[in-house]
Amino acid sequence: MVAVKEVLLQLLIACSPAFLFPLVFERRSLHPVQSSRLERTSYYNTLLVSCLISILICSLFSSDLFGIIPLNYFLPSLLVGMLYGRRRDAVILALVELVIYVIMKPSFNSSGFLLDTGLCLYPVVLMVAGRFKRSGRHAKYVTLSFFLLVGQYMSTALSFLSLPMSYRMDLTIIIFGIINIAVAVLIGGLLLFVIESTLDKEKLQMQVTLLSRRYFREAEKLQQMMDAAPLSILLLDQEGRIVSLNSTFLTYYRMEHPEAIKEDLIGSKLMEAVQDFDFEILGHRVDTTLLNRENTSELIQIKGRTFFASTSPIKRGHTEETVGAVVIIQEITELEALRTELFNADRLSLVGQMAAGITHEIRNPMAVVRGFLQLMKEKSPTSLDHYYRIVMDELDRANSIISDFLSLAQSRSVNKEECHLHDIIHELSPLLWADANLRGQSIELKLAENLPRLKLNTKEIKQVILNLSRNAMEAMEEKGQLTLETHTTPEGVELLVTDTGPGISPAKQEKMFQPFFTTKTQGTGLGLALCLSIIERHNGKISVESEEGRGTTFSVLFRRSGGYTAEVG
Repeated sequence: MVAVKEVLLQLLIACSPAFLFPLVFERRSLHPVQSSRLERTSYYNTLLVSCLISILICSLFSSDLFGIIPLNYFLPSLLVGMLYGRRRDAVILALVELVIYVIMKPSFNSSGFLLDTGLCLYPVVLMVAGRFKRSGRHAKYVTLSFFLLVGQYMSTALSFLSLPMSYRMDLTIIIFGIINIAVAVLIGGLLLFVIESTLDKEKLQMQVTLLSRRYFREAEKLQQMMDAAPLSILLLDQEGRIVSLNSTFLTYYRMEHPEAIKEDLIGSKLMEAVQDFDFEILGHRVDTTLLNRENTSELIQIKGRTFFASTSPIKRGHTEETVGAVVIIQEITELEALRTELFNADRLSLVGQMAAGITHEIRNPMAVVRGFLQLMKEKSPTSLDHYYRIVMDELDRANSIISDFLSLAQSRSVNKEECHLHDIIHELSPLLWADANLRGQSIELKLAENLPRLKLNTKEIKQVILNLSRNAMEAMEEKGQLTLETHTTPEGVELLVTDTGPGISPAKQEKMFQPFFTTKTQGTGLGLALCLSIIERHNGKISVESEEGRGTTFSVLFRRSGGYTAEVG
C-alpha cells in the first residue's frame, strides 16, 4: 500500500505541467492581432517554467520503491520540454536535472550518472526536436514514448543489475519495475496530449477571433456601402423584423420622427416603421417574398411623390432556404418629372422642326407679296401710300418674327472666335445711345479692367446685348437709366444689364424665358427665349433679378470652360 501511495504521489507531481501549462499559457497568450513572435515567446517560457517546476518537485520527493526501484518521474517533463521547447530551453532543463542529480546523490558512479539522468539520450533528443515539432500528433506520441521507454528502462535496469539474483527473480519487483516504466510513458502521453490540446485550442481561438474581426470588418464595409447608396435599404429577418438599415432610410424616417436613431428601428416590424408613410403595400409585398421566394416591385404614389419599392429574398447557402428579405425604396419623383419633361421636349422638338419648315416656306410667298405690293404702290395714287406702308411694315414685322423663330428653333453650332466683350459693347454703344436719346433716357457703362478675352460669336452676342438693352429701355419711362456692367467672378465673366423700370413680378419672372410669353402689346415673346438659346450655345447662363418698383437686372454669365486667353487692359 505504501508503494502505491508513493507511485501516486510521484504521478501527481509529474503531471503538474499538465495543469500548469494550459492554466498559465491561456492567461498569458496574446491577442491574435499582436506580434506572433511575442506569442511564441510566451509559449516557450510557460513550457520551460512548467517543466522546471515538475523536475524540481519530482527530484525533491524522489524515493526508491522497495529500496530498489528509483521512483522519480522527472524524465517525461524533461523530454517534453526538450522536444517542444527551444534549443536553449532544452540545455537549461538538462543542466538543471544534472545539477539536481549531483546535489541529491553526492556519491555516484559514471554508469549511474549516465543512466539515471538519461544523459545518453540528450544528444539524440536534441537532434530529432526539429522534426518532432513538424510531425503530426501520432508521430509525436510514438517518438516520445520511445524515448521514455528507453530512458526509464535504463534507469530501472541499472537498479536491477545491482541486486542479487534472488531479488531479480522476485515477481513483485519485476511487476512494479514494469509499472514504473509504463507510468512514465503514460505521464509523457498525458503531457503531450495536454500541450497539443492547448495549442489546438489556442489556434482555434485565434482563428475564431480573426474570423470575428474579419466578419465585423466586412459588416462595417457593407454598412458603409449601404449608407453611401442613395436608396433606402432595409434588411429583414424571417418574421419581417428589421435587422439592419442604412442612413438614407433613417434620414427619411426622421422627417416624421426627428429624434429617431437606428437602435429604435432595429427589431421592429417593417409595418411599424413605415406606417406613418402610407407604405402599407410593402407589408404585403414582403410577405409574398418571404413565403413564395419571389422578387416584387411596386410604384407607389404618396402625397404627390413617387417611389419605386422592390423586395428580394435572402437565401441561405446551398439549401436555398429563405432567411429574410431586403427592401429597397427609391424616390423617383424628380426622375419621373424629368422623364415627363424629356417626353414633352421631344414632342416640342418635333413640333418645332415642323414649324421651322413651315415658316421657312412661308417666307417665299411673303417675299412675292411684298414685291407685288411695291409694284402696285408705284402704279397707285399717292393717297394710298399710307396703306401700302402699313401693309409692308406688317409684312416686315412678320418676316422678323419668322427670322427670330427660325433662330430659336435651329439648335445649330456656331463659329466662335477670340474677342473682347468690351469691343462688342463699344460697337453697339452708338446705336444704344441713339435709342436712349430718342426716349429721353441715359446710359452708363461700368466696364471692368483686365477683363479676359473670350471665345464668342460676335453677331449672336450683339443680338443678346441689343435685345436686353432695348427691352430695358422699353420698360423704363423718360429719364430712366440703363447700366451695362462687366466684372469677373470665380465662375467666369459676368455682364449685368440693369434698368430703373417698374420691375417684374415673381410670377412673370418664372415665365420670362418661355417662348411666346410677353408683356408688350406688340411683342412676339421670342426675344428673351432667343437670348437664352444663344447663351446656352456659348455654355453660359442667363438669369433675372427684379423687384417691383425698383428695377430689373439681367445677368449673363460666360463660364470659364468657354475658354480664356491672356488678359487685356
